Amino acid sequence: MKTWDWSYTGHVLPDLLRGLLVTLEATALGSVLAFLLGLVWALALRTPTRWVRWPVGAVVEFIRNTPLLVQLFFLFYVLPTAGITFSPLTTGVIGLGLHYSTYTAEVYRAGIDGVPVGQWEAATALSLPRRRTWIAVILPQAIRRVVPALGNYVIAMFKDTPMLAAITVLDMLKQAEEAGAESFRYTEPITVVGLLFVLIAYPTSLLMRALERRLGN
Repeated sequence: MKTWDWSYTGHVLPDLLRGLLVTLEATALGSVLAFLLGLVWALALRTPTRWVRWPVGAVVEFIRNTPLLVQLFFLFYVLPTAGITFSPLTTGVIGLGLHYSTYTAEVYRAGIDGVPVGQWEAATALSLPRRRTWIAVILPQAIRRVVPALGNYVIAMFKDTPMLAAITVLDMLKQAEEAGAESFRYTEPITVVGLLFVLIAYPTSLLMRALERRLGN
């Protein structure tokens, strides 16, 4: 059994840290896309027009019940056959954002439903336009309620980024795989990747819990 080699760990660490930056970039951009699309889905699902509500509901359920890895493969390997091609990182961001938007949509729905009925009645009594009611009254209160839940999905997305290695994105896991393939030593790079995930995800989860308690008061 090979022992831990600190010199080799130091040798591969810069590549792993570059992979970490790619991982964080994919998580950040995917989160923005998930938040924006999730809000669009949530509002579309509340529209009284069934020709909008039903198709959106079908799309959301289909994406939610399809594995993320399958969606990534479809975006990366199937869409190019139709002439639609993206870089590996862009494909990964789209895949993560699209997948998680179906979950953030449910979070937004719960937040909107949690706004007291009196707020709607007050906006009606003031004759506020529907758009103004949503932007100035309902959404600020709803989003404040769901910030911790959205943060938890960011952490979940961060932990799902290793799937991007399957579509050749040079994230942490892909960098570790390549380092291991070159040296036939996988213990150090894979272990360091696991530690980096823990060092980032665990403190962030504690922060989300503290934020949830603060906003709940």
